[in-house]
Amino acid sequence: MSLQPKPQLQFADWLAAERASDQGRTEFLDGEVFAMAGGTETHNLICGNVLRELGTRFKGRPCYVYTSDMKVRIESANLGTYPDVMAVCGERRFWDERRDVITNPTLIVEVLSDSTESYDRGDKFAYYRSLPSLSAYLLLSQHRVGAELFLRQGGGDWLLRSYSDLREDVPLIALDAVLPLSEVYDKVEFGAGS
Repeated sequence: MSLQPKPQLQFADWLAAERASDQGRTEFLDGEVFAMAGGTETHNLICGNVLRELGTRFKGRPCYVYTSDMKVRIESANLGTYPDVMAVCGERRFWDERRDVITNPTLIVEVLSDSTESYDRGDKFAYYRSLPSLSAYLLLSQHRVGAELFLRQGGGDWLLRSYSDLREDVPLIALDAVLPLSEVYDKVEFGAGS
């Protein structure tokens, strides 16, 4: 008796199901679907602060910032996922006419949680790095003031810079913007259910 191969879901089928669902978000990775956990108050405050700050800095410029409702498609990894915050400077490229899936982010921001930290630092970052448009990947802690900024260098290597003082600004060179940590962590109470 031979084993039958498990049928693999196609990206287009996952996307159609995501668009029709009101049951929470999932991530698509090479034919498999994974449920995504909801965020804490701290997670939401940080994401909201980043969105507000980048949105203000992008006024009058051809840069766009998106919430975690916008999906990103990484063709080389056969991945569809929802970054916490995503920005595009310049031309925006969408998966289809629905315009809810970006294929060329300039910046991706993930707020680390206990359940996703190793994935965000490991495999997910490897998938993100395969996007030619991605210039910066920002990881933010929700347990302390902490930002890790990965910047793509000319030869394709990634340079890591860390920030941990509320008086510091995170320089988002590819977006011609800075992100003050005092604004990222505005109203965040560490240890309060984060």
